[in-house]
Amino acid sequence: MKPDIKSYTLDELKNIMTDELGEKPFRAAQIYRWLHVALCTSFDEMTNISAGLREKLKEHFELSVLVKEQLQVSKIDGTAKYLFKLGDGNRIESVLMKYKHGNSVCISSQAGCRMGCKFCASTLDGLARNLLPGEMLDQIYRIQADTGERVDNIVIMGCGEPLDNFDNVTKFLKMISDENGLNISQRNITVSTCGLVPKIRELAELNLQITLAISLHAPNDDIRKNIMPVANKYSIEELLSACDYYFMKTGRRITFEYSLINGVNDSLKEARELAERIKHINSHVNLIPINPIKERSFRQGTQEEISEFKKLLEKNKINVTIRREMGRDIQGACGQLRKSYSEQETRTNDEKEEEIF
Repeated sequence: MKPDIKSYTLDELKNIMTDELGEKPFRAAQIYRWLHVALCTSFDEMTNISAGLREKLKEHFELSVLVKEQLQVSKIDGTAKYLFKLGDGNRIESVLMKYKHGNSVCISSQAGCRMGCKFCASTLDGLARNLLPGEMLDQIYRIQADTGERVDNIVIMGCGEPLDNFDNVTKFLKMISDENGLNISQRNITVSTCGLVPKIRELAELNLQITLAISLHAPNDDIRKNIMPVANKYSIEELLSACDYYFMKTGRRITFEYSLINGVNDSLKEARELAERIKHINSHVNLIPINPIKERSFRQGTQEEISEFKKLLEKNKINVTIRREMGRDIQGACGQLRKSYSEQETRTNDEKEEEIF
């Protein structure tokens, strides 16, 4: 399989132009602009380079372009959920959310996920593969092309565990914030992780100015182990120590994601324990009323219970907000649309086989 040209940095392209294709290095900047500013979908669109060079590019590279297979738009809040098909037939999800401060896109970093968190639909079928930087970039590019509007903020919180695809994700971060591309500020990018402690420390060493979001979802190891298998490998103490290190290296405040699951982690006792755990960390808590998925029995508490949890954290001087629920009527939780599409495809294939036999 030919390499994806969209996954190369500008410097890498310059080396390829001179060392492999025998071209002048300035050609790399022209090609890079077509890929990452003009958002072209074929080599033939690159009209300011010669036909001969375009043929060389076709011979040596693939140009990853995602195919929009489905689009669901919420009638409640306008959230748009995209189901994209990759070149090898795998599918991923991306979500466009419109706010007063601009357009945010939540992208996937893997096709599937192997982390096994019990409240997440992304992990139900396991991990198919990691996404390349170009495939992560193209989620944003296709949504911009589809809407005709610029993306202002990026959240890597869709299908997959970003730090389980560390090299490709960090390369994506540098490319999406490159002044030669879309030049989206790193301060407008959030990377979410379930808590791969060594990778958090490795990320800290890069000194990026992104926001790190930790999927915490529990105040102690017992509850966390019950809903997040990663907790069997890394304790909360180890995780919070890595958060301290990340803040020390980058100066960036940590976000703690906390999905409120009725009867599991949403009592006032757990709120007090959570406050005690994180009070020393420069952080913000994002409370998330759980978005139910049909494969699990988890449910939301009442609005009053959610509000009381928040008030207790605030009483303990914890910065906290309740995430606005978006896209509930369009299978808004991670992996739901991908999972339902896969199930429908399986049913259709089964029906075809029944007709044959």
